[in-house]
Amino acid sequence: MNHTIQEILEFIEEHDVKFIRLAFCDLLGNQKNISVMPRQLPRIFEEGILFDGSAIAGFGRIEESDLLLMPDSSTFDILPWRPQNGSVIRFFCSVHYPDKTPLEVDCRSLLKQRLTKVKQEGYQVLCGTECEFYLFKTDEQGNCTWIPHDQGGYFDVAPLDKGEDIRRNICLTLEEMGIEPESSHHEQGPGQHEVDFQYRDGLTACDQLITFKWAVQTISELHGLYASFLPKPIESASGNGLHINLSLYRNGKNSFQFDQPELLKHFIAGILAHSKEMALFLNPDINSYRRLGEDKAPKYVSWSHSNRTTLVRVPRVEDRLVRCEVRNSDPLCNPYLAVNLLVASGMDGIENKLELMDECTKNLEINQSVLDTLPRTLEEAINIAKNSEFIKQTLPSSLIDYYVESRTQLLHKK
Repeated sequence: MNHTIQEILEFIEEHDVKFIRLAFCDLLGNQKNISVMPRQLPRIFEEGILFDGSAIAGFGRIEESDLLLMPDSSTFDILPWRPQNGSVIRFFCSVHYPDKTPLEVDCRSLLKQRLTKVKQEGYQVLCGTECEFYLFKTDEQGNCTWIPHDQGGYFDVAPLDKGEDIRRNICLTLEEMGIEPESSHHEQGPGQHEVDFQYRDGLTACDQLITFKWAVQTISELHGLYASFLPKPIESASGNGLHINLSLYRNGKNSFQFDQPELLKHFIAGILAHSKEMALFLNPDINSYRRLGEDKAPKYVSWSHSNRTTLVRVPRVEDRLVRCEVRNSDPLCNPYLAVNLLVASGMDGIENKLELMDECTKNLEINQSVLDTLPRTLEEAINIAKNSEFIKQTLPSSLIDYYVESRTQLLHKK
């Protein structure tokens, strides 16, 4: 919801707001923030607030460290888990140089630019996410024990599902923040859960996912539990996925139609054509590659309507809900980067009228295939990404260099 600065200042005064969080994400999608006092906000809206960019990996060198945060007034949220007397609100911010030039590697701003470009071509990107996580017990010091909170399975109810009250608290908290969860349930793994979200514009969907992960971790801790978004926290159980659903709208109507499928086919063909190149950014951790190819997590470059072992699925639904569901991404990805790349690849498919491969109808978990595969390891994903012309054309070189270097260092730590 858009708010004028004056409306925000009036809300702060009326609701006894004492602290304001100015938030942004680093290149890996980790939320960072600084707290300021309410009386500083009018100045910050106009001038921004300086911070040390060299302390944020990939943002800047120590000899050129000054950066500005500029709050986005449309992202104003009150934090329900903080005290109601002396409450706290949060804004997402864009990152700039001191002269207010945008920082090239600010992933939120990069996505905003991508969506603006798509809008100039006549389309609006709508995005809905489905995110899984595990709940683990903690010890006396609050450290994770890696013992699942319950032994429930897919769609189980209490008492097998011991997490229903936590999911309820998460969903109600998000509703207080203006975020609409569509559904929630116990997933396949012991202590594993999923929350799905209503469609929003691409930027808002990513903002809401960052908020969701923060809420899950905070509320779980209040219940004495540890929430894990690791793609494969338990070797013998299903992994955590982040399914990203995308559709293109024109003049308020879904442009993906089954009776006129060419646009949808080209969009999916673009995603599949660049899927191996994007894997580093959609699956950014060593642990990510332990998930792929097991328990419905895709391994092959493929698509289907009903087959849940393919990389992209197109559910057979009514016209307004037609979308492509990308199934390989996991919760450790930076959503701003992931959606940016997926939209860019889909639009490349449309622009170049790429042909879509045949639908895959066989179970790819139990049937070997001659289809191309996603990278099998993080090392393979790094090598493909750093040699990709598509990645070089889509993302700033400094962002690619940092990302490749940080993931290579991760390999050397194992």
